[in-house]
Parts: sequence; C-alpha cells; structure tokens
Amino acid sequence: MPSIFDVLKADHDEHRRMLATICARLGQERADAFEAFRVEVSAHAAAEEQSLYAAMLGDAETQDDARHSVAEHKEVDDLLGELQGLDPHDSEWLPRFEKLRHRYEHHIEEEEDEMFPAAEEHFSGGKAEELGAKFDRRKPAQLEVAEASESGGERE
Repeated sequence: MPSIFDVLKADHDEHRRMLATICARLGQERADAFEAFRVEVSAHAAAEEQSLYAAMLGDAETQDDARHSVAEHKEVDDLLGELQGLDPHDSEWLPRFEKLRHRYEHHIEEEEDEMFPAAEEHFSGGKAEELGAKFDRRKPAQLEVAEASESGGERE
C-alpha cells in the first residue's frame, strides 16, 4: 500500500498535467479542462486535510506546517472561485488563471520539498500507509461534493 506522500505526489503530478492542458486549450475546451481541474483539486485538498493535515494538526512539531497549508488551500479555493465566475473568453481570465497556477504550483512544491519530508519523519511506515488509505477512502466522496458545489465556499 502506498504512503500518503506517494499518493499526494501522484495527484500533484496529475494536477501539473491538467494545468498544462488548460493553457493549451481555448474556448469551451479550456472551460471544461478548468472545471475538471477545479473538481479534482477541491477534492484533493479536502481529502488531504481530512487525512494528512488532521494527523499533522495533532502533533506539536507539525501543526504549524499543516495550518500554513490549510491557509494556502483556502487561497487556491478562492482563486478557483474567481475563475469559475468568469467567462474563459474574458481578457481577465488568463492572467487570473496564471496567478492561480503560480500559487498552486508554489504550494505543491513547498509541500513536496519541505512539508512532506518533515512530516515523513513523524508519520513513517505504517502510519504513512494508513493515512494514504484514509486519503483514498475520502477522496471519492469529496469528488462528489466538489462536482455539486462551487469553489470559494466551505468544504465538508
């Protein structure tokens, strides 16, 4: 069974691919690719908060990193909500998307380069695998929630 860190890194790789796809599309194809990204990232963030971040918040040495990442999730969610309310043909859409892309890529690089290695010291072996399984159980339900909601609101 993969660890939480392996599961999250695999999602991040998919998110990077999705971001590139959005940039390469125009019109309705861009809107559809963005919506798929919005749903995926919203579900990923919620499941990550319910699995890894919940465990990190319970550990005095990792809780500051978890709080920081939760705040970044909120920032990304707000940017997703702004974009969701704009027409992809609008001249403001692409600059705002690039802002979102920059913030999100910064967030996942920070997680992978700094937070995951630090957390791995506290949640290695069986605990990391248990958290990976928890994430995998939570994400399908969060995909349904994300599909039925708009960004910029409260997650379940």
